[in-house]
Amino acid sequence: MYKSRFLAPFLIYSTLFAACGGGATPGTAESMSAAAQLGQQIFKDPSLSATGTMSCQTCHDPSIGHASPFAEAVVNVGPLANQKGLRTPPAINYLKFNGPFKFENGAPKGGFFWDGRVDSLAAQAKGPFLNVAEMANTNEAAVIAKLVNATYVDQFKKVFGADILNNPAAAFDRVAFALERYQIEDSDFAPFSSKFHAVNQGKEAFTPEELRGLVLFNRADKGNCAACHPSTKPDNAPAALFTDFSYDSLGVPRNPDIAANSDASFFDKGLCGPVRADLSGQNNLCGKFKVPSLRNVAKRKHFFHNGKFTTLEEVVDFYITRDTNPSAWYPADLTGVLIYNDLPTLMRGNVNVTEGPYNRSGQTAALDANERSDLIAFLKTLSDR
Repeated sequence: MYKSRFLAPFLIYSTLFAACGGGATPGTAESMSAAAQLGQQIFKDPSLSATGTMSCQTCHDPSIGHASPFAEAVVNVGPLANQKGLRTPPAINYLKFNGPFKFENGAPKGGFFWDGRVDSLAAQAKGPFLNVAEMANTNEAAVIAKLVNATYVDQFKKVFGADILNNPAAAFDRVAFALERYQIEDSDFAPFSSKFHAVNQGKEAFTPEELRGLVLFNRADKGNCAACHPSTKPDNAPAALFTDFSYDSLGVPRNPDIAANSDASFFDKGLCGPVRADLSGQNNLCGKFKVPSLRNVAKRKHFFHNGKFTTLEEVVDFYITRDTNPSAWYPADLTGVLIYNDLPTLMRGNVNVTEGPYNRSGQTAALDANERSDLIAFLKTLSDR
């Protein structure tokens, strides 16, 4: 389905300086609420994990846009060596502008995690504490038993009540609430400090390569990135977010580095499972994963839900040659190239082949080498400083 947020070429120049108005969201430590200040301490505290070695920040490094800092596509820092992660930790910056999961005009949108299975930052914050491949606590009470010994426990009781720790379920809710407030109030999670932002404030100018890259980013017959990553300001944010929080099935190649993939019958189908269960019967959603923001995309070490690619150049090449040169991305057997090999055969029809640059099977790629270079130059302007 064509996405209407594509910015037509004739509008690019008239909207360029209006697309990203507004300044950075206030959120210094001094201006944050008491709950948010607690959230900041919790976010950085590895003692709340079963091993005492993992915090929220372990998987969400502020220096790279709160994305995964690991060399591996998926990680295991839990106590059980056989419990390996299934997906790449997603970048969590700019998520405060996201909303609950819903269907909008029949299409899924919003929600948190790669499969949108929870509806708030607070609910998302709870997940890693109890995930066996992450912080690996057995239950909520185990988290609170560790919190009792935290350096900030007295502050926690002062903010949430002297008796709060006597009710582990309520205390765990307050932990999640504090983490949510921290992500909402601290401007580090949405600094809007990139070159793109400076250009739109009239403080800097794009190079010729970057400007050509912006045009390619928006053109439907070229990069068409804006179809899912709009470069225009939405109603609920001070600047462009470079995501519409939608879902898409891109046919990303299977990643053999994920332990679960050693079982040929296993498939991570995104919205329809195996982690999310409530949409398991809707086969038309299988293979669809959340569209991430492209802000700070050039800083990431792994891309897509399975972390298959490790460079921005690989990602752009995949987008533009997936269907023009599938043998470069997928294995083959006697029957031919096994395209979209990370989905069951009957669900490969869900992969997006109608929008550019995917809709060019049998043709040349939508971008030539120079255009590819220009597009990457523009994407690098989205990195916060």
